[in-house]
Amino acid sequence: MMLSTLLSFADQQPPSDGGGGAGLIGLAPFLLIGLAFIFLIIMPARRQEKQRQALILALKKNDRVVNSGGIIGVVESIKENQDEVVLRGGLRITRSSIQRIIPPEEPAKE
Repeated sequence: MMLSTLLSFADQQPPSDGGGGAGLIGLAPFLLIGLAFIFLIIMPARRQEKQRQALILALKKNDRVVNSGGIIGVVESIKENQDEVVLRGGLRITRSSIQRIIPPEEPAKE
């Protein structure tokens, strides 16, 4: 008797309200979180990567650079076909390891 009651209770379906709008309202918070993620994380990262690529393309001889390992050097030559930069003293690094270009210091005003 008890088993048949449980089985009949399990076969019952909840009443349907006939509307599919509740599903979309339930997805709204996830959509908002997704949009926030895109605007707060992905867009700034893309912008920063574009700036970094422009910096690497503008690299020229005698620029002072800092690479990802913290090494500071002056560019002696750029090997375009090997994606390599030679610093003074013979140190060779890849272009992709360059993090920033140090602007030239202006002479002190007296």
